[in-house]
Amino acid sequence: MEERTTEVVFKKETVGKLLSLFFKDEKTKVSGDAVILMAEMLKIFVEEAARRSQKQAAAEDCDVVDIEHFEKILPQLQKFTRNGSRRHTTDMTRNKLRQK
Repeated sequence: MEERTTEVVFKKETVGKLLSLFFKDEKTKVSGDAVILMAEMLKIFVEEAARRSQKQAAAEDCDVVDIEHFEKILPQLQKFTRNGSRRHTTDMTRNKLRQK
């Protein structure tokens, strides 16, 4: 399978709007650091989904990754976000903020 590298990038405005959809109070604001951190987490999540989908396609001797490969790895991603993600996210947040 041909390996292509494309950087995953999320616009800060998009991430900020996405986060605000989950707030109960419309007056709640998101800090710039929170948006940057969430964008990085989304990037990691999307890259992981792409890697797992590519492995699934390769296991099926397919040269192209399609939606069926993604659908097959989706339960893995759901498990990935539930198990230990809260602690990992907290540790990641602390490390990111310490770097600044």
